[in-house]
Amino acid sequence: MVARAKTKKMYRTMQGRMVDIEQLRSANESTLAVGNMNVNARGDVLGSSGQVVTPKAEVIKKYYEQPKGKVSEGPASTKQKPAQQPQAVETKAEEPKKVATPKVATPKVAPKRTVAPKKGIDAALDGLE
Repeated sequence: MVARAKTKKMYRTMQGRMVDIEQLRSANESTLAVGNMNVNARGDVLGSSGQVVTPKAEVIKKYYEQPKGKVSEGPASTKQKPAQQPQAVETKAEEPKKVATPKVATPKVAPKRTVAPKKGIDAALDGLE
């Protein structure tokens, strides 16, 4: 089997111009992305002066190290707190209080009438209007 050379994917705009999206992406990799995340187009986290603070590879690595469904809200704690043993607490058993529930009158509903299914020409003409 012969391997084919990877062809450039060209897109035609509404005005009929041909655009190479991959070339645009690579040319604008270091451009500040639009939005409030302070990242460039590649995905690197940028500082206030526009310098790369955290490369994209570290961001992805940190994302996959975290347990699913948990978000870190600050710097990771270096020391873990020792587990505290629960202390025995003596409690008195209390009698449950009885609460009277008020009776609510339910409205009476008339039984539904069943309609006989249509037959013949009536059933055929039912959907036409």
